[in-house]
Amino acid sequence: MVSCMKRFFLILGLLLALPLAAVESETLAQRTLRQIAERQRTLLETAAKQGDKLDEEAFRTQLQELTHSYERLLYDSPNNAEVFAAYGYLLRKVDMRKQAAAMLLKANQLDSDIPLVKNQLGNLLAEDGRPLDALPYFMAAIKLSPKEPLYHYQVGTLLHEAQDDFLKSGEWTRAALDHATHGAFKTAAELAPDRFEFGYRYAESFYDLAEPQWDEALKVWAALEEKAGSPIERQTLRLHAANILLKQGHADRAQLLLGTVTEPELQGQKQKLIAPPAETPKQ
Repeated sequence: MVSCMKRFFLILGLLLALPLAAVESETLAQRTLRQIAERQRTLLETAAKQGDKLDEEAFRTQLQELTHSYERLLYDSPNNAEVFAAYGYLLRKVDMRKQAAAMLLKANQLDSDIPLVKNQLGNLLAEDGRPLDALPYFMAAIKLSPKEPLYHYQVGTLLHEAQDDFLKSGEWTRAALDHATHGAFKTAAELAPDRFEFGYRYAESFYDLAEPQWDEALKVWAALEEKAGSPIERQTLRLHAANILLKQGHADRAQLLLGTVTEPELQGQKQKLIAPPAETPKQ
């Protein structure tokens, strides 16, 4: 799946999206859960920002306070799926996987219509090396929340990273897998046009197609360059465009584009395109 830190920021915004009632009509349990979730969000955001400078003792103390709050709330509301869902999310973030799975499965049992729960169960299964079991949970999350780009992004990532498993299952052809993977990344990019990482992964997915669509790929890389936030980002995208032009046999156009790549950090990649390694002669 996506890197731990990237996925942390992508999923963090979903935590408070659980189907709580409007504030003016919320119950005591809902208000308590909302307050715990806000504390949880602050704790995890702060920990992510501090990185290696994290005060581990203070983090453990606050984490323990959160778990106690959840336990008390579960005691008072033993059939509240939203509480199990939020608690399971927290446990997974602190790598208490077995406990997290138990909480999420209980939440799913109590309410089968919470997309965050489906997504988290899919993540756990994917991380356990069970991509075929994970996919139905991700697809269920999409069905419940079709406009959430993260869910589409994760489907694309799962299908790509576990493509051998899906092909070996006999339930997928290469063409169907390419179509689904590429389509998932495209949908994520379209749903979140401001998320550069989604657009970048969609553009990258053209390389994975068994039947290249290089003309369309060039358009996507060009459109992405307009959203780049720094010179090094823009020039990185030009390297991709030049690479595609070379694949199409347009060496002159590629060299003109490579002439605009001046960032020192990109010279190694640029040189590989200017003078690609010779192919090993066939025996």
